[in-house]
Amino acid sequence: MPPSPEYLTTYVPTPCLNVATSPVLVLGIDGRSGAGKSTLAAELATLLRRHREVALFHLEDIYPGWDGLAAGTAAYVTEVLEPLAAGRAASWDTWDWAAGTTGDRTTMETAPVIIIEGVGAGCAAARGLLDALIWVQVPDPVRKERALERDGEVFSAHWDRWAAQEETYLKRDAVPQHADITVHNRADGSAPEHLLRALAALQICHGVLAPERAQVAARAPEHHVFHAAPDAAALFNALHGTAEHAVLLESSNLSFTDPRQRNRYSLMAAADSDACATYEQRGGTGFLREGTATARITGGFFEWLSRAWEVPSPSSTDPLLPFAPGWLGYLGYELKRETGGSNNAAAALDPGSLADAVLIRPTRVIIIDHHTSTVHLLDAGSTDGTGFQARVGALLEGTLGADLVPGPLDPAPAFTVRDEAANYLAKVTAAQEQIRRGNSYEVCLTTALSCASVVCDPWENYLRLRAANPAPFAHYLRFGNAAAASTSPERFLAIGADGWMRAEPIKGTRPRGHTTQADAQLHRELASSPKDRAENIMIVDLLRNDLSHFAVPGSLSVPRLCEIESYASVHQMVSTIDALLRPGAPRAEAVAAAFPAGSMTGAPKVSTMEILDNLEDGVPRGMYSGAVGYFSATGSADLSVVIRTLVMTRAADAVSWDLSLGVGGAITADSDPQEEWDEVRTKAFGVLSALGSTFPDS
Repeated sequence: MPPSPEYLTTYVPTPCLNVATSPVLVLGIDGRSGAGKSTLAAELATLLRRHREVALFHLEDIYPGWDGLAAGTAAYVTEVLEPLAAGRAASWDTWDWAAGTTGDRTTMETAPVIIIEGVGAGCAAARGLLDALIWVQVPDPVRKERALERDGEVFSAHWDRWAAQEETYLKRDAVPQHADITVHNRADGSAPEHLLRALAALQICHGVLAPERAQVAARAPEHHVFHAAPDAAALFNALHGTAEHAVLLESSNLSFTDPRQRNRYSLMAAADSDACATYEQRGGTGFLREGTATARITGGFFEWLSRAWEVPSPSSTDPLLPFAPGWLGYLGYELKRETGGSNNAAAALDPGSLADAVLIRPTRVIIIDHHTSTVHLLDAGSTDGTGFQARVGALLEGTLGADLVPGPLDPAPAFTVRDEAANYLAKVTAAQEQIRRGNSYEVCLTTALSCASVVCDPWENYLRLRAANPAPFAHYLRFGNAAAASTSPERFLAIGADGWMRAEPIKGTRPRGHTTQADAQLHRELASSPKDRAENIMIVDLLRNDLSHFAVPGSLSVPRLCEIESYASVHQMVSTIDALLRPGAPRAEAVAAAFPAGSMTGAPKVSTMEILDNLEDGVPRGMYSGAVGYFSATGSADLSVVIRTLVMTRAADAVSWDLSLGVGGAITADSDPQEEWDEVRTKAFGVLSALGSTFPDS
């Protein structure tokens, strides 16, 4: 946009910086007139100048008059951008807006960071020379109001002719679609900081903005301790019940045996302010929202995670706590495309499908230590920390009881199963044929139950599930129009801040008996089953191989093999594999090496995933078979396998929810097809019965 009257009288060309270096980073800030680009660019430059020199160029200085958008854009590319990006000084004739003629010749030296701002900054001819393109977005009526309020009569007389040129420019060149970052500028002073955080997430900016990232990582969260033993679900609902993006990771089976202290902690958090972030992966693109700025990040999920989940210098966070504010959420099964599996491109492009992964980075986290009856509030820089602390204290001092468990849904959801009995039995036989041919040793075949347009409350469904099936890795996720309620008993992978890794695969399931005698018999039957032991041991071998890629040689051990754990609705056969991460090894890559969980694929993993793609008709598993958990700022992580999980997506009517439940079992050479079908029904029972539903007849 041409300069305001004040700008006409006070503007001084950017001085030569005399920096004899090629630029490290070239940023273009584009957007329609009135979007606030000039102010945003100037304030961003101020933030960046804390650690390096910055050169700032406004296209307003080169447009040749009110009809000069196209000519000015062309001149900017050849006279300014090309030399600056190549490390040479740029020279151009300024435009004297008051006289309506060419003004003085101006020169600008290059600098470590160059910011170019104005309509046309991100044009097609410029994009190849920009390291990052930022598009500033404001609703049209607001844009015009802001522009005319700022520029008064000077711009008012020319608004329509200039707007017409912008329209022509953007019809010919869809600049917003090429933006690396889109800023929805509220003009409240928040956008520059949000933009800086989004820039730091781009791979091209990662090294350049290391000082800014280090400064953030060095901030230790404030730690407040309350002596209380609240019901985790009740506290979560009171604090985050209306949040659009919230996570509860709950140890809900506190009365059950806990051989590895998996029931000690429950965590809860929400992305409920501009200081928080959300990340969503779809196909080969990630979308990171930092307040008003949304970055489009090309590349794989684990590549992004490796940058986002960095281990900072030690902070004052209590080393006994499992988590310091980092990332929480889910990794869907379709991320297998990055770890040797196929790419289900159609699923990734379907706008109605679940994202491949969704994580939140909250500023505040509540951790309940069930062993010490303490509640820990970690605050990494929220704007209302004192108020939130007081709110938590008031809730804990009050009469916060357990959330009441709602009754079964009425009417009960009538589920259908993707594979009816005959079809599933045929697929079991087909899997065994693949095993006979030597293409696999074990095939973890799955199917899904679904029910469309159910009028229900996702949170109430979680309360139903946790009451019926307590579990050490129960979780409730709410991400906009998607939610998940889970009573998962299985750990996928944990990594301690000290580098110790642990996987705890489950293979082998029996239902609980109706009498003590029958229950004991089912327990003995599972413990002595050669088939179930063989299934479990094959997955143990697979996970030993997965962990070995990044483990200290000789540190691998199997402290538990084929032990039986009992839950409300099932007995499970569980093993434990431990290994020590090599010093300096990339933790995100260690997670990727084990993903997806071998207990949900079979062995060998890559060839078996290809077999499963065919047997499961290319239908994406989505969240099911993936992982849920956290990546702590301390470098620790704990992820569970997404099983026994009801996935809910908002239906088209915006009132009801579509429900999905994945189920399956491991097929070996000596599997009995009918017994495998019975196991599918057994695994579905816990979730279905909590809703008042039954397995569909087939």
